Amino acid sequence: METNKKAIDIIYKRTSIRNYSNKKISEEQLETILRAGMAAPSGMNIQPWRFIVIRNRKTLDDMGQELPYAKMLSQADSAIVVCGDINTSENKDLQKLWIQDCSAASENILLAITSLGLAGLWTAVYPYKDRMKIVEKYCKIPKNIIPLNVIPIGYPAKDYSPKDKWDPSKIHKESW
Repeated sequence: METNKKAIDIIYKRTSIRNYSNKKISEEQLETILRAGMAAPSGMNIQPWRFIVIRNRKTLDDMGQELPYAKMLSQADSAIVVCGDINTSENKDLQKLWIQDCSAASENILLAITSLGLAGLWTAVYPYKDRMKIVEKYCKIPKNIIPLNVIPIGYPAKDYSPKDKWDPSKIHKESW
């Protein structure tokens, strides 16, 4: 079987990294990461994702202080808040797909971060009302935009090895 070994290697290499060096990320790197997010699949091609890029040191520090599982924002060079716009479709059923679509975009972002030799992780915001309010406050998000997660980004402070999550017991072929 022929595969793109490089893509598979990036998928296997991706890991959640919480410690960053003080090296800066370029605007070109951020654009590459955002383009990867927008290349994600989307139900009915609605593309409900909206991305907020945070580079302001004070905002990163303040959000890191308030978000319970995002303390690493105080070390991150940047962050991307992945949000869903529930007004991208008048169809109520399609509006519900924003979580899946934005999750796919988030994974693409995480894979792009890894492919660029950077570090990051998914910190959950939705469905926690307290976390959502914090992000809404700092990012001045309108009512139709729902924050799904905050992805801190930086250069890794040290080398990390990904966890091997392969578990054949979680595979069921055709039936239980």
